[in-house]
Amino acid sequence: MKLSELKNGETAVIVRLSGHGGFRKRIMEMGFIRGEKVKSVLDSPMHDPVKYHVMGYDVLLRRSEAAMIEVLPEEEAKKELTPAPTYTGRSIYDTCSGNNCVSCTLRKVSTHRKNVINVALVGNPNSGKTSIFNALANQNEHVGNYSGVTVDAKCGSFNYKGYRINLTDLPGTYSIAAYTPEEIYVRRHLFEQIPDVIINSVVASNLERNLYLTTELIDMNLRTVVALNMYDELLAQGAELDYEHLGAMMGIPMIPTVAKNSKGLDKLLDTIIELFEGNNKTIRHIHINYGNIIEEQIAPLSAEIHKAEDLPQQFSVRYWALKLLEGDKEVAEELKGCMELPRWQHIAANSAKKIQAQIGVDVETAMSGAKYGFINGALQETYKAGDKDTQRKTRRIDRLVANRWLGFPIFILVMWVMFSSVFLLGAYPQEWIDNLFGWLGEQACNLIPAGAIQDLVVNGIIGGVGSVAVFIPQILILYLFISLMEDSGYMARAAFIMDRLMHKMGLHGKSFIPMLMGFGCNVPAIMATRTIESRSSRIITILVTPFMSCSARLPVMVLFAGAFFPKHAALVLIGLYMLGIGVAILTARLLRFAKFQKDETPFVMELPPYRLPTLRATLRHMWEKCAQYIKKIGTVILLSTVVIWFLSYYPRPKESTEYRVQSTEQREKSKEYREQRTEYREQSKEQREEGGINEESFIAMLGHAIEPVLAPLGQNWRSSIALITSIPAKELVVSTLGVLYSSDSEESIQQDLCSSGDFTPRSAAAFMVFILLFFPCIATIAAIADETGSKRWAAFSIVYNTAVAWLAGFLVYIIGGLF
Repeated sequence: MKLSELKNGETAVIVRLSGHGGFRKRIMEMGFIRGEKVKSVLDSPMHDPVKYHVMGYDVLLRRSEAAMIEVLPEEEAKKELTPAPTYTGRSIYDTCSGNNCVSCTLRKVSTHRKNVINVALVGNPNSGKTSIFNALANQNEHVGNYSGVTVDAKCGSFNYKGYRINLTDLPGTYSIAAYTPEEIYVRRHLFEQIPDVIINSVVASNLERNLYLTTELIDMNLRTVVALNMYDELLAQGAELDYEHLGAMMGIPMIPTVAKNSKGLDKLLDTIIELFEGNNKTIRHIHINYGNIIEEQIAPLSAEIHKAEDLPQQFSVRYWALKLLEGDKEVAEELKGCMELPRWQHIAANSAKKIQAQIGVDVETAMSGAKYGFINGALQETYKAGDKDTQRKTRRIDRLVANRWLGFPIFILVMWVMFSSVFLLGAYPQEWIDNLFGWLGEQACNLIPAGAIQDLVVNGIIGGVGSVAVFIPQILILYLFISLMEDSGYMARAAFIMDRLMHKMGLHGKSFIPMLMGFGCNVPAIMATRTIESRSSRIITILVTPFMSCSARLPVMVLFAGAFFPKHAALVLIGLYMLGIGVAILTARLLRFAKFQKDETPFVMELPPYRLPTLRATLRHMWEKCAQYIKKIGTVILLSTVVIWFLSYYPRPKESTEYRVQSTEQREKSKEYREQRTEYREQSKEQREEGGINEESFIAMLGHAIEPVLAPLGQNWRSSIALITSIPAKELVVSTLGVLYSSDSEESIQQDLCSSGDFTPRSAAAFMVFILLFFPCIATIAAIADETGSKRWAAFSIVYNTAVAWLAGFLVYIIGGLF
C-alpha cells in the first residue's frame, strides 16, 4: 500500500521509495528509509499535506509525495523485510591506516596561527545550532523554531583561555550533499575555508536522525566535536546515553550541552582546544562499512584517486570516491583542476552500474541505508530509550491549532490580535515619544535664533525624525508577535495549515514563512526563501514578498488610518494587509501561468516540537529589530529629511521670508508656543501655502512635475513628493509630510492632513493602497537581484509593482467616489 493511504493513527513500515533521485535523497535524509516505522499523525485542515511521525520527528508530506512511498502493515513487514545491519565492532568500520592520510596532514594545518582557532558550526535545522552560536559568541542572532532561519553564514569572535576563537554559524542542513543552496553553501565553506574544528550540533533526544549528518563529516575526515544539544530533553524522557562510548565508536568526542542556559559549553570549548592542539584521545578517523559489494568498488577507485598529485587535500580520498560513485555534480566543480577527473568519472559510472545490478538499488539509496544501519548499531550499544512521552504536549496542541475546523479560525484570530495590539497597545508609549519631540521642538525654538537654522532644526530634523521615531512602539509589538510565533513553533504550523491553499495559489508550502516574515522586513524574508528547494517557487515567492506590508510601511498606515478612519483604524490596517496578500496571490498565479508552469520539487518540511520561548531570546530579538530601526532613523532618515527640508525651503520667495520672520518674532515673544502653532494650523489654506509651505521651492517644482501622473488617484504635489521620497525607505513618507507641513508630532501631522484639504478619505485610502503596493525600498530591490541572480527580476519588480500600485490606487479612488 502507499503511505498516502495510511489513515491517521495507523503505523506501517517503509518498504520502497520511488520517484526521482532528488526526491528519494531528501526523503532518506529525513528518515524515510527501508524498514523504518512511520505513523500518520494528522491531516491538515484541507487534508493536504499530512503530518507523519518518523524517527522521533514530525514531518510534513503532500499526499502526492507520500504516494511515492510504499509501506506495509507491521505484521506483514516482519515477514518480508530483513533486519537492518547492526553494529558489530570492526565489521561496521575500519580505522585509518595512517599512510599518507589526509586527516593526518590536515591536523598540522594552521600551526602558524597558534592562538587563533577557526570553528564552523553545522547541524540540522532546529538542532539549537544558532542558540549555541549566540551563547558562545554573545551575538544577537535570532533563534527561530522552524527550518531556514539561518539563511547565510553568521560570524562572531571571542576569547577563551588565551585563544581567539572565530565562530561561523552555517545554514542548517540535513546533509552536506548538493541538493539545496544551503547544502552547497555549507560544503563549499568547508572546502574553501578549511575550519580547524567543526561543531556538529545534534538534538540529543533524536540521535538516529541527527547523526546522519555526522556520518558525512566522518567520511570527510574533518576534526569534529558533537554537541549533544538540548540534553535536558533526553533526560526528561528518562533515556540514558553512554555518550563517551558512542564518541569512541564514531571517533568523534561528544559533549552534552543545553545552549539556552549555557550548560556544557565550557567543556565544549575545552574539547575544541584539545582537537586543535591534537591532544584529544577520542578523535580518530574511521571508515563506515557500506557492505562488501560497495566496498569492492570503493577500493580501486580510491586507489586511483590517491595517485593524483593535484588532488585537493581538504577532504579524504575516500570521500571523493564516495561522491563520484553517487554521481554528485558538485564534485566535478571541486575537482575540475584534476587532470584525471574524466577517467575517475568513467570508472565511477561503471562501478555504480555494477552496484545497482548486484543489489537492485542505486548507490545513494544503498549508502544512506548503510549510514542509518551504522547509526542504529552504534545506538543499540550506547542508548537506552526512556519511557516518558515528551511529545504528548505537542500532539495535544496540534489537535487544536491544526484542527480541520479550528486551524484557520485560530490562525485568523492570531493575526487579528497581532495587528490590533500593534495599533491599540502602541498608542500609549507613542504618545509619550510624541510629547518628547514636541518639547524638543519648543526648546529648539527658544534657544536658536529665527532663520534657516532654526527652521532646519525644528521642522527638518526634530519634525522629520520625530515623526518616524514615534512608531518605535508599534515596531516592537509587531516583532514581539513574530518572535513568539517563530520561537514557539507555531510558524511551522502556519505553513502546515496554509500549504494546500498556497499550492492552489501557485506557491510552495514553505513560501508562507518568508511571506509572513515580510510583515517585519522584506529583506530577511527574501533571504529566507533559500529554504525553498524549487527554483520556480523560490523566484515567485521572492517577487510576491514585497506585497507583504513591512514594518517600514506601518507608520504610514497608522498615520493615515488614525487621521481619516479613527473609529475603524484597526480594521483598515487589517484590510490593507489582506489586500497585500491578495495581490501577492494573484501575482503568484500569473507568474505560475505565464512563466513557471512546473514546480520542480516536493513539499517536505519538518514540524519541530513546541517549545516555550525564553524571555531573554524574545527581548533580544525585539531589541535587535528596534536597534536596526533606530539606526535607520539616525542615518538614512535623518539625511533624507535634511535633503527634503533643503529642497522645500529653497529658493525663498520674498513674501514667504517676510511671513516667516514675522511669525518667528511672534513665537519668540509668546510663551504659549503650542497655542500659536494650533492657531497657525487653523489658518486658511491660502495663508498656509503663502507662508508655511513654499510653493516656489525645488521640491514643489518636482512635485508639480509628477502630479499629473498621480492626479487620477486624487493626489496633489505634496503627496506625490512623499511617494517619491519613500524609495530609499518607506518611513520617509511620514518625515516628508512632517517637513512639508512644518509639523513636529504625529498628532500635528494628522491635524494638518485633515485640515489642509490636500486629502479626503478616498484620496487617503488611495494613497495607502499605493504605498502598500508601490515597489519596495532600495535594500529590498538589491536583495531581489542577489537572491534571483538576475537584475532583470529586480527591474521587473520595480515596473510591475509600480503599475499594480497605480491601478489599485486608481480603482480605490474611483470606487470610493461611489460611496
